[in-house]
Amino acid sequence: MKIKNIILALIVAVSFNGFAQNKAKTLLNQVSQKVKSYNNISIEFKYVLENTTEKIKQETKGDVIMQGEKYKLNILGVTRLFDGKKLYSISTEDEEVTISSETNSEEGAITPSKMLSFYEDGYVYAMDIEQNMNGRKIQLVKLTPIDSKSEIKYILLGIDTQTKHIYNLIQIGKNGTKTTLTVNSFKTNEPLSKNLFTFDANKYKGYYINKL
Repeated sequence: MKIKNIILALIVAVSFNGFAQNKAKTLLNQVSQKVKSYNNISIEFKYVLENTTEKIKQETKGDVIMQGEKYKLNILGVTRLFDGKKLYSISTEDEEVTISSETNSEEGAITPSKMLSFYEDGYVYAMDIEQNMNGRKIQLVKLTPIDSKSEIKYILLGIDTQTKHIYNLIQIGKNGTKTTLTVNSFKTNEPLSKNLFTFDANKYKGYYINKL
């Protein structure tokens, strides 16, 4: 191949990659704007963790209600309540409440309050395949961490092209672990109790209170 043709091919490849990344970023921006337009969001989801090498497969269902930074998450028998300042992890089986700062206990993690916007910083975007799932067109966007020391290899974010809502999230770890979160129900602007995100100690009398 002549040097002129090699340079031309390189220019086309770079231009296409830049276009694909811009297109992916545009789609993610649309998702972000849509999410931020809601007063609150209620989600029911399925969570699957797999590691074929370690022969691990864990499936569970959960639900979360989010309003701004506040959230109430139910998963694996534990309720996690974040009032904007403190995180309360409530286990009825162990009769224990752990009180901590979300920043300290969840550093680097994708928490519910970040679940629909975590991708805004720290990732390189690329359009992936489009899939038809249950009659819905789901566009996958591949997110690769900028930080080479990240334990995450990449993330696939599935977006409903019509509603601009996140349909699923597939996280692939460098240790071979695959985590999949699929949204089964997505509701917005529901009437919420004004005390929904307030921890009421009177409901947990006799529980062991662990303050971190």
